[in-house]
Amino acid sequence: MIAPVDVTKHVFEAFGNQDVDAIAEWLHPDVTIEFYGPEVIPYARTFRGRDAARGFFETVLSSVDIHQFDPEEFICEGDKVVVTGHLRLTARSTGRPIESDFVHVITVADEKWLRFRDFMNTYEAAVAFG
Repeated sequence: MIAPVDVTKHVFEAFGNQDVDAIAEWLHPDVTIEFYGPEVIPYARTFRGRDAARGFFETVLSSVDIHQFDPEEFICEGDKVVVTGHLRLTARSTGRPIESDFVHVITVADEKWLRFRDFMNTYEAAVAFG
């Protein structure tokens, strides 16, 4: 059995490698992705189901250049994993920077991500995409 924190580390590694196929392998068929923020951010909304979640990751990776994506702490309790970290991106559409700390709250079921919630300074992202 793979621990929820290890499942999460696999997804983060695949994200760092920009490998959407590898990410999708770790997503539950009923996964929900919640990225909070204004609609000027191309991926700010709720995505339900594996195909939609795959679209979330494809949109993120096609919308930004990743300069830094550093998870700093993984906190695991039961089926929940909280990840804190820092990111530095550039919005491809405008060339403007996005820099923020982040908190991801993940629920794992059947060794797959069932729910992913992203919290960051969406003001920075909205300015960069606006």
